[in-house]
Amino acid sequence: MEISFHGAAQTVTGSKHLLTLKDGTKILLDCGMFQGRGKETDSLNREWGFKPEEINFMILTHAHIDHSGLIPKLVKEGFKGKIYCTGPTKDLAQILLLDSAHIQENDVKFINKKRVEQEKNQLAPLYDTQDAMRCLMRFTTLKLDEWYTLTEDVQLKFTEAGHILGAAVVNLRIKEDSKTTKITFTGDIGRYNDSILKSPAVFPQADVIICESTYGDSLHDDMKISEEKFVEIIMKTCFEKRGKLIIPAFSVGRTQELVYTLNRLFNEGKIPPIETFVDSPLSTEATRVTYNHPECFNKKLLKYMEIDENPFDFDDLAYITDKKASQSLNERKEPCIIISASGMAEAGRVKHHIANSIQNKRNTILLVGYCEPNSLGGRLKLRPRMVSIFGEDYQVIADIDEIKSLSAHADYEDLSQFLACQDSQLVDKFFIVHGELSVQENFKRKLIKKGYNEVFIPAIHQKYSI
Repeated sequence: MEISFHGAAQTVTGSKHLLTLKDGTKILLDCGMFQGRGKETDSLNREWGFKPEEINFMILTHAHIDHSGLIPKLVKEGFKGKIYCTGPTKDLAQILLLDSAHIQENDVKFINKKRVEQEKNQLAPLYDTQDAMRCLMRFTTLKLDEWYTLTEDVQLKFTEAGHILGAAVVNLRIKEDSKTTKITFTGDIGRYNDSILKSPAVFPQADVIICESTYGDSLHDDMKISEEKFVEIIMKTCFEKRGKLIIPAFSVGRTQELVYTLNRLFNEGKIPPIETFVDSPLSTEATRVTYNHPECFNKKLLKYMEIDENPFDFDDLAYITDKKASQSLNERKEPCIIISASGMAEAGRVKHHIANSIQNKRNTILLVGYCEPNSLGGRLKLRPRMVSIFGEDYQVIADIDEIKSLSAHADYEDLSQFLACQDSQLVDKFFIVHGELSVQENFKRKLIKKGYNEVFIPAIHQKYSI
């Protein structure tokens, strides 16, 4: 059997890993979109490194666009098999992929206006809304912790990943020449102290592990300390400086965590009431989907819901979907909190909010998760004096702050705890994916010290025999 890596290889986005069995069966693990890679992003998303029509079936770990975002293109270009995932993942993928298609259409329409003026050929989107709708017909949902037979020689079991709603670890048993190879693909692993979701679960002993490494060489801040810092930032920005707190946040996971945290802080009297806006149609839909899947919640949140039925709502919170209402927030002079997508501040309404707020010393831009280094969020983390937004230069006068522990990604200690169920001596090959190269190299050294003998950091399109 052979495995090849066509995304999230020495980088974080574009997760796509292809298993090719001796009998020719091809299994695609995730089909993610590259994001935040500047001018090369489009070309990366148009080159597969394999033929979509040759894929027999696909397994999706979770709905984030960097893991699911090219599924409509895969189907559009010839894939005719089933897509296996959990029920919550399908529900989230539906809204995320339709939103992604809408973005594709609008972006190309905008670009083509300029290309007409320059007498250049028109571009086509990676896919459109019809392609997104069509791919959803191929989704098949499976429950956690049960083995399913996909073919005579391939069995699949999902186990809890804890990263976002519905996220699952892929566990495969593949039989070839009377030998069974056990393969685990982690997708993205969550944290053990997540405020909403269950913790990552123990998974079966594997012969081959494909593991994410986003924070594989670092530790997040203690959650309690970060909550205190969150309160401090809110009080300073909204009550001392009377400014706006702008928080770029992923629509799925991060937004719900922030809203739930604010709900608790208000109920516990740790911060005074302050008008809060979730400015994103997608975030609004994602919050609705989240609320409808309490089976994914941890015991602590379920206990909290006994006294507050909806932890994703409170008196001073408004969910904004209307474009004009969003634009009016930029004219607003009163202090407030604005939570808006995207999490890397690379697109969406939050980019406009940052552009309108970054040159005012009363305001704060708060970054609460991973940002690809080339994205606007990644550039802001460096606290530059100037930053380019929509092709224009802006002075960075507003405060730029960061809370790392709100990340939905496991840090090194979480990854170590997750992998503790494995006997490292029984793992033949360990592949590190979904991380920046310098992080992966540090993570590799740590894994070797833990007894993993064969540890690899694949490059894009690289192939290995397993």
